Amino acid sequence: MTVKQLSLPELVDQCVRLGVPGVGLWREPVHAYGLEATAKLVRDAGLAVTTLCRGGFFTTADSLDDNRAAIDEAAALGTDTLVLVSGGLPPGSRDLAAARARIGDAIAELAPYAGERGVRLAIEPLHPMFASDRCAVSTLDQALEIAERFPAEQVGVTVDTYHIWWDDRAPAAVARAGAAGRIHTFQLADWTTPLPEGVLNGRGQLGDGSIDLRAWWDLVDEAGYTGPVEVELFNDALWARDGVEVLEETARRFLAV
Repeated sequence: MTVKQLSLPELVDQCVRLGVPGVGLWREPVHAYGLEATAKLVRDAGLAVTTLCRGGFFTTADSLDDNRAAIDEAAALGTDTLVLVSGGLPPGSRDLAAARARIGDAIAELAPYAGERGVRLAIEPLHPMFASDRCAVSTLDQALEIAERFPAEQVGVTVDTYHIWWDDRAPAAVARAGAAGRIHTFQLADWTTPLPEGVLNGRGQLGDGSIDLRAWWDLVDEAGYTGPVEVELFNDALWARDGVEVLEETARRFLAV
């Protein structure tokens, strides 16, 4: 998503050129290009699919069927991790506790299905500003409370700096998650203000904002995480630029910060 202006073939070619060893894919461009074609494209280039995003949004009646499809797609792409953005409040509801309970119930239905296919569900807590419409799980502690009901090889968490950097309990939760083998992916984005109208596409380029990204890297490293690190930037200004230029800049910033 950092360079969604690039086609999948362009993205793959540029990752290979820059020495980027893997890519986190989103379902929409995969569907547009074709699941089997995407799997072959990435495999033939020697790239790993680090994660598939996204499952979740457990507020709709057909969410379980769609999430089973997402699990199957992750398996077909060769990734062992499906990121869950779990969904916010149903229309007309103000009951956050009930929304979180519904998320736990949905994951209970999906975890065995995912486990049978070698896919882990990674619950991603989102910043509280998204609790109403996108994700009622706002902290790593809340995500772990759900994940710990299931085997670690089935359900864990996503550690995304953009969403948890503000939470003084998050470092302890990172250590807790790491000790149990539940950090299933680690994502970097910076926090810049003022946020844009709509706030969704306000993730800052690495090094441009307020987050001590190296400190979070160290926390996750000390927690024992050895998997891939993703950069995930939703940013209209970056998307308006040349995608190759943005990818090159992002790779440089990753190494710098």
